[in-house]
Amino acid sequence: MSKHGSSKHGPLRVGIGGPVGAGKTTLTEKLARALAARCSMAVITNDIYTREDADALLRAQVLPAERIRGVETGGCPHTAIREDASINLAAVADLTRKIPDLDLILIESGGDNLAATFSPELADVTIYVIDTAAGQDIPRKRGPGLTKSDLLVVNKTDLAPYVGVDLVLLEADTKAARGTRPYVLARLRESIGVQEVVTFLQHAGGLQLKEPAA
Repeated sequence: MSKHGSSKHGPLRVGIGGPVGAGKTTLTEKLARALAARCSMAVITNDIYTREDADALLRAQVLPAERIRGVETGGCPHTAIREDASINLAAVADLTRKIPDLDLILIESGGDNLAATFSPELADVTIYVIDTAAGQDIPRKRGPGLTKSDLLVVNKTDLAPYVGVDLVLLEADTKAARGTRPYVLARLRESIGVQEVVTFLQHAGGLQLKEPAA
């Protein structure tokens, strides 16, 4: 895979998917906080009828407003990232035209089911986020979002004992569903697992980062 991190290759486009409430916006925010000083980046968020996720990122002040785009997808959020990604591709084109040195664009999908996947025309690398509190059987339900994404983030692992989830069994089922594909056990609100995602983007996506300031 070609290295990303300079404008001649174009920005690395990372699709972040998962069900409503799994932690997609939290991951997007945490990645922006971790990476904004180390590369030129932007974010595109997808919501059905609002721009709530984009507004949340603006309130968090993780990036300047000109680096955040909110798109409204209408009733089928998966269509805007897969069958007809034109609205997102237009946002990518607009960002790269206005910020030509972009290294990274995070594309956060609207909340969807386990079947949601990104068009390869839209995303170079895909991350899928699931919520431990959604239940013990989530990995066993498979679905291409869970099994075929480049990285799976199993979020809110600290909630396992409160919702009757056996975390050891959940991880075993995750391994079985993923095969050789990587996954991360995370508590994103506490930034646990974020560095593993950054490392993945460097290794699998070829993202080149500046050294952190001393």
